[in-house]
Amino acid sequence: MNAVIRSLTTANPPLYVTQQEAYEGYDSCYELEPEERELYRRILLDGPGRGRYIGMDSPMDVARADQDDLIGRFERFGRRIAAAAGRDALRQAGVEPEEVRALVTNTCTGYICPGMSSYLVEDLQLEESVRVFDLMGMGCGGALPNLDCAAAALARGGPVLSVAFEVCSATLFMGAAPDLVVSNCIFADGAAAAVLDRSGTTGPACLLDSEGGVFPQHREALRYRWEDGRLRNSLSARVPAIGARTALQVAGRLLQRRGLTIADVAHWAVHPGGTVVLDRVADVFGLERGDLQDSYDVFREFGNMSSPSVLFVLRRILDLRRPRPGELGMLLSFGAGFTAYATLVAFGNGCEEGPVG
Repeated sequence: MNAVIRSLTTANPPLYVTQQEAYEGYDSCYELEPEERELYRRILLDGPGRGRYIGMDSPMDVARADQDDLIGRFERFGRRIAAAAGRDALRQAGVEPEEVRALVTNTCTGYICPGMSSYLVEDLQLEESVRVFDLMGMGCGGALPNLDCAAAALARGGPVLSVAFEVCSATLFMGAAPDLVVSNCIFADGAAAAVLDRSGTTGPACLLDSEGGVFPQHREALRYRWEDGRLRNSLSARVPAIGARTALQVAGRLLQRRGLTIADVAHWAVHPGGTVVLDRVADVFGLERGDLQDSYDVFREFGNMSSPSVLFVLRRILDLRRPRPGELGMLLSFGAGFTAYATLVAFGNGCEEGPVG
């Protein structure tokens, strides 16, 4: 694999809504059933989250939930945050727009045709000859397959720009079902971008290897389905257990192939799908809560932004943990499909063969 991450950046919409403000918005804009209101109260006011960035002009826009408004917000705010993250990634890597050889985007929270790559080519002033790839429908795990595709695109030259973006608020679906209430309480909006290049260039980390798994027997546990002309999230209470178990399967294959063990991994960037999810991952992998603290912190401050969330965690590790050159990190994500992905990274400049056991 051996692709250098020359830069990694994140972006969010400008509006930050605290969980208190979210509760007040739902309560004032909708006639909630007593049990529904109580569940909103418990999750939003008593839960671990502080707030979320949301692609709306005002918290009261939560009342505007028809499909035209939702897809309009997806296009407007998705384009804004994807371009912001991409622009910052190019700047931090010292890469000019005309140097970018390929662009890979992924999202699952809205559909537009042409895909977001068309808008990013325009907004970032990339060359018309740039190769573009739009990945759709991969759910919360989508950023890691995006990195796989971006690394593969380096075979025809680099640098390559990878952008994961989600506007989860564009899939707002009100209803008294517990999975809808949970979804409306934890999901948020964000984007992350990385510039990848060939070995021999410098950057804070490099991609050594990756592994994935598709488990269709668990498809109904986590998915969007079409209901009343809109996307409706289906979220089973079994997701934490399924996510942890499948993540261990794919990570185990990856570590075995590299001659490594869990103990060889110094830093863990796990998709912050929720505190229960992270608790189960820590338990199944035999890790301490502190090993996943950056994932817990991203969930507390940002919520679950779907696919870019795992890259927010990696960014936090780079900023706060200051990994030593040669230390290993593991990125874990999982989502609709049911799918699970693991990516092994080495920290520090350069990316030759990479450490093995």
